[in-house]
Amino acid sequence: MKPDFDLQRHNTFGLPARARWSAVLSQPTDVELAWEKAQSLRLPLRVLGGGSNVIFRPFFDGIIAMMEIKGRSVLGRQGEHTLLQAGAGEDWHEFVLWTLSQNVPGLENLAGIPGKVGAAPIQNIGAYGLEMADRFHSLLAYDLENKNTIVFNKDDCGFGYRQSVFKKAAGRFIVLSVTFAMPNDWAPQLSYQGLSELSPDTDPQTVAQTIIALRNGKLPDWRKFGNAGSFFHNPIVESAFAAELRKTHSDAPVYPQQDGRSKLSAAWLIERCGFKGSRLGGVGVSERHALVLVNYGDGTQEQLESLADNIKSEVLARFGVVLHQEPETI
Repeated sequence: MKPDFDLQRHNTFGLPARARWSAVLSQPTDVELAWEKAQSLRLPLRVLGGGSNVIFRPFFDGIIAMMEIKGRSVLGRQGEHTLLQAGAGEDWHEFVLWTLSQNVPGLENLAGIPGKVGAAPIQNIGAYGLEMADRFHSLLAYDLENKNTIVFNKDDCGFGYRQSVFKKAAGRFIVLSVTFAMPNDWAPQLSYQGLSELSPDTDPQTVAQTIIALRNGKLPDWRKFGNAGSFFHNPIVESAFAAELRKTHSDAPVYPQQDGRSKLSAAWLIERCGFKGSRLGGVGVSERHALVLVNYGDGTQEQLESLADNIKSEVLARFGVVLHQEPETI
């Protein structure tokens, strides 16, 4: 436990913030100890991974527990899949590259995403035509409410677009490790724009490197300009609404979904409202990608949320679409 902990280096937005206490979770039993400490002090406990999906207020009056539970292993074959397991504190991108070094492909489309393995199922991260849920097998989590460890299979997790049961019950379950199921009969997922030019016999390392290059070309480096990647969800709307939008805006990207609805491009909506490249104090909308809000070095949480509110209001007024923020404010 450390008092008055500086959080600025522990969130990819680089926002100035401090916590009353911090702790490090290096093994599963530390979670229960941290929770008991939080209860004894009557303070809230929040577990922090890579800090890539949070917006910190200037002061958190509680305990920030840094997730550092490590470990990576190939568990072996199970039917048509090979199972891999990783501790919740493993760096996600490094884990993806490690799976390729073990000749077990399947996660290469998710290369380059910042954060920790434990956060991946909470957000059901996705990119370039693949969601984490597509490769998920199970996870081990600690239930703070019942004070016991639980195994969650895929059907237990309620995965959806950037959604899971862990997100809906925020703060109750602490992910300890995640097991993934990689297809033994692997084939590259190349349907996403920018990948379709690759050959069907492209090897997984090339797919990963192509995706990393695409991400670097579109998204600002958070080490230079603090950001959390995509700031808003791509909105899911009824297909009739999307069809009406295309009547007046023929260039509006529309992606049919399996449930009969349609996904719109939040970046397109924001750009059409004139926000791309705009600034508000020390924050702004990236000139490279309208879906990315950035901290130019001296931004504050108040400025960031004011800009986000302006964007949501304008998109709603002009297009009748409600945008939902991805990063969680703490």
